[in-house]
Amino acid sequence: MSDEQESPWGPLRAWQREALERYLAAKPRDFLAVATPGAGKTTFALTVAAHLLARRVVERVIVVTPTEHLKRQWAEAAHRGGIALDPTFSGRKGRTSRDFDGVAVTYAGVAASTLALRVRCERFKTFVILDEIHHAGDSLTWGEAVREAFEPATRRLCLTGTPFRSDANPIPFVTYVEDEEGVPRSAADYSYGYGEALADGVVRPVLFLAYSGDMRWRTSAGEEVAARLGEPLSKDMIAQAWRTALDPSGDWIPAVLRAADTRLTEVRRDVPDAGGLVIATDQESARAYAKILRQISGERPTLVLSDEPSASKRIATFAADKSRWMVAVKMVSEGVDVPRLAVGVYATATQTPLFFAQAVGRFVRARRRGETASLFLPTIPVLLRYAAEMEVVRDHALRKPVSAEDPFAPEDALLARAERTESTPDMPEQRFQALESEATFDRVVFDGNEFGGELGEDEREFLGIPGLLEPHQVAELLRRRRQATAQEAARKRTTATPETPVVTPGRTEERSADDTATYQRLGVLRRELNSLVAAWHHRTGQPHAAIHAELRRVCGGPPAIQASAEQLQARIDTIRAWATARR
Repeated sequence: MSDEQESPWGPLRAWQREALERYLAAKPRDFLAVATPGAGKTTFALTVAAHLLARRVVERVIVVTPTEHLKRQWAEAAHRGGIALDPTFSGRKGRTSRDFDGVAVTYAGVAASTLALRVRCERFKTFVILDEIHHAGDSLTWGEAVREAFEPATRRLCLTGTPFRSDANPIPFVTYVEDEEGVPRSAADYSYGYGEALADGVVRPVLFLAYSGDMRWRTSAGEEVAARLGEPLSKDMIAQAWRTALDPSGDWIPAVLRAADTRLTEVRRDVPDAGGLVIATDQESARAYAKILRQISGERPTLVLSDEPSASKRIATFAADKSRWMVAVKMVSEGVDVPRLAVGVYATATQTPLFFAQAVGRFVRARRRGETASLFLPTIPVLLRYAAEMEVVRDHALRKPVSAEDPFAPEDALLARAERTESTPDMPEQRFQALESEATFDRVVFDGNEFGGELGEDEREFLGIPGLLEPHQVAELLRRRRQATAQEAARKRTTATPETPVVTPGRTEERSADDTATYQRLGVLRRELNSLVAAWHHRTGQPHAAIHAELRRVCGGPPAIQASAEQLQARIDTIRAWATARR
């Protein structure tokens, strides 16, 4: 490495060297670097800053971050390389000590002190680092403030580690280029995606463990509804089932937290300081989850409820110690550096792709070869899709082309608009009441593929334990298990009794008289079974989960989500027989 590429923060990774070379060769006023969380954007940006300061290209540095905690994190990182940043700067005092090389502010702080920051950029040759630049599109106020404050800056470096916003608000200082369809898309000057970082061993692969289960809740009309996570449901039904699963008074959350704590125990055998993070929707839920975790693990979790200085201290303490769990409400979802996080629980109703990517980003930072992060989540279709698309690189599109030949364009626009909402639809507490929930392991999502619940308990225990299997070996194990399961199913079909009807392509007369699609028929049977279970619950007072378990014991077979039509019908007939016998 040449002298120009040396970094006060130690040896640079290959992508950091390549990005630095490109920056130094181009000498741009604006530069957009897109790099996956955990890849080392901070080190790259501060190395650029050190280069510009040493050669007097700039005199001052301004770092803009999404949160108060990140201001201090940037200041501490800069200090380790000899750059002094003031994270306490505010527009009210205007000036800072001459001992500082620059300041760190939040995007909200830019909006509150736009003029003071602009004057600072006019007085000094200034290098502005805009961390997670997509936040500048959060609203017109933030975007306008960033543009107004830093328009006079000598150099600007924009950073992001997650997919850009799904709205069409242009982001300041980002270049947009029309694609082949005429849609303006963001043009990164350097990109380093999750897939590349995974291949380089810079980040950990993530093993997503999805949990399903039967849910029951009461609607505003007083009607009791039962459904299963992962089944085809309407948007409102998915939202209500999701909320029921996350309700701390049910059985779903305790069961998933128990499974996650077991996984953390396994990981800590090889990585003693490995930690876990539960991301909650609100403060009330976070407190309840922390109480459950304390009962499960025997240790009080670190509870982070708001973006305040004390919260930053709690995060910093957790990052440095060896305690097991931290429970937080959203604020640990982006930029916060806790490399020891290895196990997570996505216990929030937030469903934007941006937030999901930010949340996953907390677990991908690798410290040694062979590590695999584990993230537990509900079987919600949109979350499973995000998990499967982890390696997809996205650009920010200012608008979507609408073709007259595309009959689904209006529906796509509506879906996009719905997806921009941060959480499940607003449902006032008086209109919704979670009643009961249970959790069952559903599937693993890994390397862009889904592997069903055929995994044994012992296999789920050791998957992802550090140093045991390389990422490609984990994927190969899962693929082989899926192949073996498919072969076993095929063997059973070929050894079926002669009475089993055989369907030959083109021979519709040999098909079942019921021409309904398989997924529709299974959906009808599951709904009928859930309705009968609810009715039996009202008659006997038995929990739904206990009734389902007894039906499986009597009739055999897997959970309802994996059961065949024949197995579901057997359970329906059995519960009807119970009802007849009690009359």
